[in-house]
Amino acid sequence: MSTPYPFTALVGQEDLRLALLLNAVSPAVGGVLVRGEKGTAKSTAVRALSALMPEVDVVSGCRFSCDPDSPDPACPDGPHAPGAFASRPARMVELPVGASEDRLVGALDIERALAEGVKAFEPGLLADAHRGILYVDEVNLLHDHLVDLLLDAAAMGASYVEREGVSVRHAARFLLVGTMNPEEGELRPQLLDRFGLTVEVAASREPDERVEVVRRRLAYDDDPTGFAARWAGEEAAVRARIVAARELLPSVRLGDGALRQIAATCAAFEVDGMRADIVMARTATALAAWAGRTEVLAEDVRQAALLALPHRRRRNPFDAPGLDEDKLDETLEEFGGQDQGDDDPDPGPGGPGGQPAPDDAPQGDGDTAARPEAGEGGEPQPSGGAGEQSPVRAAEPFRTKVLSVPGLGEGAAGRRSRARTEHGRTTGARRPRGALTKLHLAATVQAAAPHQRARGRSGPGLVVRRDDLRQAAREGREGNLVLFVVDASGSMAARQRMSAVKGAVLSLLLDAYQRRDKVGLVTFRGSAADVALPPTSSVDAAAVRLESLPTGGRTPLAAGLLRAHEVLRVERLRDPARRALVVVVTDGRATGGPEPVALAARAARLFAAEGTASVVVDCESGPVRLGLAGQLAGELGGTAVTLDELRADSIAGLVKDVQRRAA
Repeated sequence: MSTPYPFTALVGQEDLRLALLLNAVSPAVGGVLVRGEKGTAKSTAVRALSALMPEVDVVSGCRFSCDPDSPDPACPDGPHAPGAFASRPARMVELPVGASEDRLVGALDIERALAEGVKAFEPGLLADAHRGILYVDEVNLLHDHLVDLLLDAAAMGASYVEREGVSVRHAARFLLVGTMNPEEGELRPQLLDRFGLTVEVAASREPDERVEVVRRRLAYDDDPTGFAARWAGEEAAVRARIVAARELLPSVRLGDGALRQIAATCAAFEVDGMRADIVMARTATALAAWAGRTEVLAEDVRQAALLALPHRRRRNPFDAPGLDEDKLDETLEEFGGQDQGDDDPDPGPGGPGGQPAPDDAPQGDGDTAARPEAGEGGEPQPSGGAGEQSPVRAAEPFRTKVLSVPGLGEGAAGRRSRARTEHGRTTGARRPRGALTKLHLAATVQAAAPHQRARGRSGPGLVVRRDDLRQAAREGREGNLVLFVVDASGSMAARQRMSAVKGAVLSLLLDAYQRRDKVGLVTFRGSAADVALPPTSSVDAAAVRLESLPTGGRTPLAAGLLRAHEVLRVERLRDPARRALVVVVTDGRATGGPEPVALAARAARLFAAEGTASVVVDCESGPVRLGLAGQLAGELGGTAVTLDELRADSIAGLVKDVQRRAA
């Protein structure tokens, strides 16, 4: 087994270390979500925490880590004889992004269950993580059905495995730790709320600190065992402090003044539900125990708010996380009790967590912190043409109808188009390809019934062979790739259409977030087209790129379509199962170069030949209309909708109509 990097050897990242340590002191805090750019020691810190966790007592021979003082009465390995126990280190179990459902919750031998009535159960990762740490790297990329299973286990403290009426239950209480890069997409709100604390991390910009990071990492890579030995004293001290804080925790007093501050803070920041209040109370109590105190002070409440609230006050994916610290201080001062105050904070006995950590996340409400003001940015492109205009702000997003791609796909799980999936309504049965995951009981019995006499059946059990098993064929929903191709030329800006167009695209981006789609953005102006955003699951990134989009120059429509076609070609190689929907936003004009309109038509026919679903948003206005966008839609094999119809919230319905016609 490799030697983990010592937790105490981490440089900086005070907020991250504090959040992890607080959960080690009080697992009831509810886990940690670590958000940040790549290469910021997120995974290193989480793996290093496991070495600091106190040992746990378990029932000897129990695969489900039952506590000998209070064993689970429903444990599949039970009932347990009293007195037999062993001590072992707390486990840290990693959940791979591509894990199967059976690997997570465990597998039940359906063949033995049908033939012998025996619950032959192989535990999964949730059983391994019981009374330990469950670590999910890139948690935002986890498949939806695995997220649902995690939510159920986290809410109930137990895991249920059910296969056609045969069920197994076991305890599954664990410290959930996730890491993610927000550029790759956001988490579902339900899972986001399950994390007690959240931390934003970024690499230091201080040269001396960066030098020390590199120096320590190189020393560790050269001699992991020797490096860990040099930090053994600090590791032992932190481990002892965790044990002392755990012992002190039941004695910590959370007074009415602190509770009032917690409630007032959650109300002031308009967080949903009551989980934030409970998490803040537990976090403030753990902070006091970590500092060696038996009384919760105002600085504990303040630090708890900075860790527990930022991810709970987001209303949509375009909102920036973070808290207004001035507002936080005003609320704490207004509702502070006589024994509360943060004029002279007690840093505690040293080490991480004594001082309030700065909030490095962007401040402000809504999308104002994430988007530049009108008139900012937009360096001229060399391909220019007519004069460039600065970006305009998007109009307010609105709710859209469902867009869908025709036919039956087999792409990644989502909520948009029909697809063959492992989850959903049962539509038939088939022979299993590989391991059986969803049994079709009626089809299995029907396949086995004619052979019972030949197989010598004599008892009540059904004699089932491997060839009799049938997999349930299910139909659910998939996520798609929605590729926006946006005209940013001077003709669009001159008529002040871009604000409405951006608002409509933002609306569709929000819908794509809710339906678990990937999105991409291609823009064209001047004499070239650019991939403003390669296909990604991050609608935040798409919104920022769209908002800062400048306009001006000629209209290289063909270049935009060809660039979009190339993006789809590459994406099919990476993810051949994910189907695409192309949304072209333009007035249909094509200028620059020889025969620009004919060239654009030839480029559009490439999409029609491949059967790519598409729609054209016609941005042409005025009493005289050339109908160029409609002609473009015909070449694409799609349909066109005017900008007025788009603002009337009808684009999605029209796209759905055109897909039905194409089906």
